[in-house]
Amino acid sequence: MNSAIIVAAGSGTRFGAAKPKQFLEIGGKALIFHTLERFENCDAIDEIILVLAENEIENFRRIARNHKIKKLKKTITGGKTRAESVSNGLKAIDETSEIVAVHDGARPLVTKEEIIATIEKAKETGAACLTAKVTDTIKRVENGKIAATIDRETLRRALTPQCFKTEILRKAFKKSDLNETVTDESFLVEKAGYEIAYVDGSATNIKITHQEDWILAEILLKQGEK
Repeated sequence: MNSAIIVAAGSGTRFGAAKPKQFLEIGGKALIFHTLERFENCDAIDEIILVLAENEIENFRRIARNHKIKKLKKTITGGKTRAESVSNGLKAIDETSEIVAVHDGARPLVTKEEIIATIEKAKETGAACLTAKVTDTIKRVENGKIAATIDRETLRRALTPQCFKTEILRKAFKKSDLNETVTDESFLVEKAGYEIAYVDGSATNIKITHQEDWILAEILLKQGEK
């Protein structure tokens, strides 16, 4: 039994839309359903737990009547922070779950191959983070000046899903402050003393945060339909 926690409880204020971006239509359907379908169609996933803001749950259920997401077992309320939202999702998974895959609801372009590869690596090592190479030259700055050039071969961008053996993720959350501002679960697992393997993913597995991300996602989704 492998579980996916899809985190979509954010307000999307940086995106600048009148409503959360996960409910805006892209390619003929709300963004969140593109993401859910990627996990629905992945054989390595047995159940999906969706985490939403409390005031968006009823809206989601209304829209969901037009979509068939059979693996969606629970839709639950998120918290004030990402850590609290994921913790709520973790409490809702099946008690027999072996691996938990945590994924950003605003990443609709993840592939089933990426999901499977990260799950398999987590089964092998206990914890695995999907990543992408850094292609730009990276500078460290201090006092308004460039202080150093960092070797990008040692750097990776963290993507999702990030996958963990269930007991490892639970232990990490028990040691964590849920009010702390963290942007991914690997950080909490690192702090708990566990090593995390990385899996190479695609740079097209983008997180839609700004308007320009939306434009790129539309293009990539259309290309995927061909």
